[in-house]
Amino acid sequence: MTKLQERNRAGLKLLRTGGGTRGLLSAEGHRAGQGGTLRAAVFGINDGLVSNISLVMGVAGAGTDSRFVLLAGLSGLLAGAFSMAAGEYVSMSAQREVFEAQIAFEQRELADDPQGELAELTQIYRAKGLPEAQAATLAASMMADPRIALDTHAREELGLDPDELGSPWGAAFSSFGAFVVGAIIPVIPYIIFGNPTAFWASVLLSALALFIVGVLLTTFTGRNWLYSGLRMMLIGTLAAGVTYLVGRLIGVSVTG
Repeated sequence: MTKLQERNRAGLKLLRTGGGTRGLLSAEGHRAGQGGTLRAAVFGINDGLVSNISLVMGVAGAGTDSRFVLLAGLSGLLAGAFSMAAGEYVSMSAQREVFEAQIAFEQRELADDPQGELAELTQIYRAKGLPEAQAATLAASMMADPRIALDTHAREELGLDPDELGSPWGAAFSSFGAFVVGAIIPVIPYIIFGNPTAFWASVLLSALALFIVGVLLTTFTGRNWLYSGLRMMLIGTLAAGVTYLVGRLIGVSVTG
């Protein structure tokens, strides 16, 4: 191992363990990333569940045959899932392009003004609490390798991890899958049963699923699980109830 590699490794170790700051931020960032994925999945399931139970109840309220309710539910599932996936893909693509542009700009700055970037990195380390001489030494060590310099500036100055800018396709597929999981729940009874069994089974199954989603949300909110579960169930059933009444009124006016 060369002296340069030894200095770089020592510098990275210092950032991760020195004073506990970098190590804490790295660990918290890792947990936040995992939590963000789970959170997106839970909210995706909730979106699919609430939107499709409302659609299913609205069509069922119109007094149509269970086959039409099933068709409406499956159509809502596919339309919503593709819409969510497309939205996530476009959003993540735009975000990634912005991040890549920022990193490319930082790379040009490193090539055009290495001394200015060295001073900038030194000030960042000084702000983290390192003594001036130690901050200057560590910054010089990081700047000695262009690849490490770019990675360090991206993380320390821009707050970006070049290796984890987000995958548009990954976001699209995960959003699609989460929405489908939630949206299929009110449809399942209509696949298995006929009216009126399917209607009440859909209501009960969806209410249970809404309660479970509410309980899962306490992982992020820290609220009481019973309160959160009941609140989510109330919100979802209220939305479904409104669309059911609308469908009922439309069905009566059409047949009347």
